[in-house]
Amino acid sequence: MTRDPVPHGDVGLLGPGHAGTAVAAATGDAAVLRALLDAEAALTRALAACGQAPSAAARAVTAVAADAGRFDARDLALRARGGGNPVIPLVADLTAAVAERDPAAAAYVHRGATSQDVLDTALMLVARRATALVLADLADSEAALARLALDHRETVMPGRTLTQHAVPTTFGLRAAGWRWLVLDARDRLTAVRDTLPAQLGGAAGTLSAFDAYAGADAYAGGEAGAGTAGGAGLPVVAAFAADLGLAEPTLPWHALRTPVADLAGALAFTTGALGKIAADVLVLTRTEIAEVAEAGGGASSAMPHKANPVHATLVAAAARRAPALAGTLYGSLTAEDERPAGAWHAEWEPLRELLRLAGAGAHHTATLLADLRVDPAAMRAHLRLTGGAIASEQVAAALADRLGRARARELLAAAAREAGERGRTLAAVLADTPELAGLDLGRLLDPSRGTGAATALTDRALERP
Repeated sequence: MTRDPVPHGDVGLLGPGHAGTAVAAATGDAAVLRALLDAEAALTRALAACGQAPSAAARAVTAVAADAGRFDARDLALRARGGGNPVIPLVADLTAAVAERDPAAAAYVHRGATSQDVLDTALMLVARRATALVLADLADSEAALARLALDHRETVMPGRTLTQHAVPTTFGLRAAGWRWLVLDARDRLTAVRDTLPAQLGGAAGTLSAFDAYAGADAYAGGEAGAGTAGGAGLPVVAAFAADLGLAEPTLPWHALRTPVADLAGALAFTTGALGKIAADVLVLTRTEIAEVAEAGGGASSAMPHKANPVHATLVAAAARRAPALAGTLYGSLTAEDERPAGAWHAEWEPLRELLRLAGAGAHHTATLLADLRVDPAAMRAHLRLTGGAIASEQVAAALADRLGRARARELLAAAAREAGERGRTLAAVLADTPELAGLDLGRLLDPSRGTGAATALTDRALERP
C-alpha cells in the first residue's frame, strides 16, 4: 500500500485564503473536537451544579475532557459513519476514559443529552470563538478606513457608474462608504454572536431524561405521571449555557434552526461587504487605472513584471462562495419533526466553511487596508480623460440659467458629440460656442468644484462609532 504523502485532513492546499490564519485553526477538526469535549464537560458540571451529579463526577469528566490529545479525531470521523455523527463514538471513548479514572463518574457522561445537543452546542462554541477573530480584523479594517477617509476627504477622483466616468467624487467618500459596510458587518455579526445559544433538549426536545433520572422514585409513587410537566432539566439548561458563555435557549432548537440561519446571514453579509471593498480595489488597481495599489503585490508564475492584488483577489473569491453556503444553511430551516434527518447534518460543513470564508475575508481585508497605496496624481489625471465631460452636470446647471433647461441640454449634447467625433475637448468646443460667451468655463469645468456634498458626507459618515 502506498503511504499517504501528507497527513489526513484539510491543510488548506486549495484554501490559500484561510490557510494559516487564526480562523482556520479556530475552525479545524482539532477545534471542533475541543468544543465537543468542552460541551460534554460543561454538561456534567451543570448536572453537579443542579444537584443531579456528584461533584467528583464533574471533576473527573472535566479532567479527562481537558486532554483532547487522548482522542483521535480521524478515528472518530471514521466511526461516525456508523451513527451519522461524531458525538456517538466520542461519548463511547470519553465514557471509557472517565471510567478508567473514576468508574462511578462514567455514569454521568452525556447524561440526559442527545448527540445533537452536544454537536449543536460545540458548533456554537466554535462560531463564538471564530467570530471573535473576525470582529478583531473588522476593527482593524475600520480604523484603517477611517484614516483613509480623513486623509483623502478632498482627494478628487472620477465617480464611475456602469463602468463609465460619471461625475467627480472623492476617494474619502469611497473609503467612508467602505467603512460604513464594515461597521454594518460588525454590528450584525456582534448581534448574532451575543445570542448564540447552547443546545440541550434530550432525545426529542422535551428534557424528559432529566426527569427520568432525577425523579424515578416520584414516577413510581405516582407524583408525576405521564403528561405532567417536569422541570428537572430546566435548571440544567441554564447552568449549561452559563458555564459555556452561551445564551440560554427558551426552547430546544433541534428543528428550529433560527440560530444557524441568523449566523449564516451575518457571515454571508460580512463576506459580501468585504467583497465590495475588494471589487473596488481590483478595479482601481488595474494597470490602466492604477489609482490604488496593494503594498507588496503577489508574484505571477509566468510574468515577472506583475504585482498581483492577491489580498483583494482572495477576499473577492470568498465573497463569491459565501452566498451558496448561506443558502444551504437557510435551506436547513425546513427541518421535519422534533429532530430532522439530513437537514441538521447538512449544516456542519457549510457552516464551518462560511466561518472560514468570513475569517479569510476579514483577515485579508485588514492586511490589504493596513498599507493601501493611494495615488491622487493618477486620480487627477483621469479626471481629464473625458476632456471636461466629467463636469457636464455642473455646466448643464449653469447653462440652464442662461438658455433654459431644454436648450442647455441640447447644446451640451451636441458639444459632447462634436468633441468625441473631432477629438477635441469639451472645453474647446464650448469655448467656440457664441451662446456661452462670457461664462467662466474654466471654473465650470473644474472637477474639484463638482463633488457636491462629498466632503460633508464623508465627515458625517465618520461620526458613526
